[in-house]
Formats: sequence, C-alpha cells, structure tokens
Amino acid sequence: MRARAAAVAGVAANRDHERVMDSPTLAWWSFLCAVSALNVLAWIAATASLRRRYARAQPATWAAMRLQVLLSAGYVLGCAYRCAFPVFDVRRLCLVDSWLSSVIVGRSVATTAELCFAAQWALLLRAVATSTGSATGARAAQLVVPMIATAQLCCWYAVLTTSNLGHVFEESIWATCAAMLVASLLPIWPRCPREVRPILAATCVAGLGYVVYMAGVDVPMYWARWIADTDHGRQYLSLAQGLADMSGRWIVSHRWADWKSEVVWMSLYFSVAVWLSIGLAHVPAYFGTTSSPPAGASGTRRAARRASLHRDALGS
Repeated sequence: MRARAAAVAGVAANRDHERVMDSPTLAWWSFLCAVSALNVLAWIAATASLRRRYARAQPATWAAMRLQVLLSAGYVLGCAYRCAFPVFDVRRLCLVDSWLSSVIVGRSVATTAELCFAAQWALLLRAVATSTGSATGARAAQLVVPMIATAQLCCWYAVLTTSNLGHVFEESIWATCAAMLVASLLPIWPRCPREVRPILAATCVAGLGYVVYMAGVDVPMYWARWIADTDHGRQYLSLAQGLADMSGRWIVSHRWADWKSEVVWMSLYFSVAVWLSIGLAHVPAYFGTTSSPPAGASGTRRAARRASLHRDALGS
C-alpha cells in the first residue's frame, strides 16, 4: 500500500511539475512573443512608410510594393501565431493546452505563411531578372513557389506519419531553393544599378548562410532523428491515422529538455526571416521607376522667379 501511495504521489508531482514552466522555457517563449509583437509593429510602420511613397511611385511599382506588403502580412501574422502557440509537430508537443495548439491548425497556418514568403522571393527574383534582362533569373523565379509547395507536401507527410524522413526532404528542398536563388543573383549583380547592389549582396550573404546552416545543422538533425527512430523500430502512422492524430491530440510540455532542440531554428525563423519578409516590401521601389519628389510651393516660386530673371537677362 505504501509503495502504491508513493507511486501515485510521484505521478501527481510530475503532473504538477508539467504545469509549472521551466525558467528557460518561459524565457524563450517570452522572447518569441515579444519578437512577434515587435514584428507586427514593424510591419505596420513599413506599411505606413510605403503609403507615404505612393505619390512618387509609378503605378506598376506601387502595385508590386502593395503585393509584397500583403504577402508579408500573411507571413508576419502566421509567424506571430506560431510564436504564441509553439508546436513541436512530430512529437505533438505544445506549450498552451488548447485546440489552437493542435498540429493541424499550426501546420495549416505555417503552410500558408511559408507560401506567402516563397511568393515574395519569387517576385523579387522576377523583378531583378526583368530589370537586368536575365533569362536564367526569370526561369529560377518560376521555380521558387512550386519547389516550396513540394517542400510543404514533404512536411505534411512527415507530420502526418511522424517520420522525420519527410523533414529531411523538406529542408533539403528549402536549401536547394536558397542556393538556386543565390546562384541566380550572383551573375546579375554586376549589371544592377549601384544603389541596388548592396541589397543583392546582403541577400546573397544571407542565402549562403542559410544554405550552410541547413546543410550543416538542420538536415543532419532530422536525418539523425529518422535513423534513431528506425533503429528503435518505431511504427509510423498511415496518412489517415496521422490526420486523426494531429487533429485531436496534443501533449502539453513545459520542460526545457523537450524544447531545447527547437530553440535555435525557431528563434531565427521567427525573427530574422520575418525581418527579411518586411524588408522585401521596399525592394520593388529600387527596380521600378519613381518620379522625383514634388518641390514645395515656395521652392517652385523661387525657381520660376530665377527662370524669369534669366530670360530677362538674355533679352537685354
């Protein structure tokens, strides 16, 4: 009886511990929520800034900027949602005990947001290719969204079946897409206007860093998880079983040990990647035609007066 009572007390203690969030987990989650709030404010500020440039932008340029802003909104809001309700998809772990943390909801939000982000990069590459006459860049721009859509299918397969092999293919496609983007921009760089080159150079550096991280850290991590699961004889779910499982099962965990493997990529993804998305809304202005800002009324009068005096001097 004593042993049984001790066991019950131990289970209760473990449940109480689960309700109390570990300090590192709480600090990380607070960071994600704070960053997401700042990201939303940054998007609002960027939108206001673009509206002030509306009068100077040609219609085609303004249409491109507006589309970038809308796509960025999808990504910013999607990432903000995922910051508030973090989910470890394959293990069905979450921080908030709510259906909003179910994997099917979180994965649907992520898919929409990531396709918006991919469309932003495709539009950027198409704008650069069009302005420089690069056929290679134009063809690469057409491949970005289909490649990321394929990556999303691989991700859904991984999440449904709980097989990390799907994530291996997903992340490999993301890395390949980034490498293709950089490879397309490098030959374009010398043909771009000088004011655009720093943007392309920064994009290439960020893209190369992303490829190195994915190839050196992210893909090997998922590969190692798949190998470990296979060695332990893990039984994977069918697609139908996975759909039912991810719709109605979520496990609340506040333990740092369960989340620390996700901290690096989530922190970078929900901060740096979102900043890039917001910044992309300003890029079309560098590839379109903008008119000069209108002179003030007093400046216009002074210019007219100087012109009149000049004409009088020539007449005399």
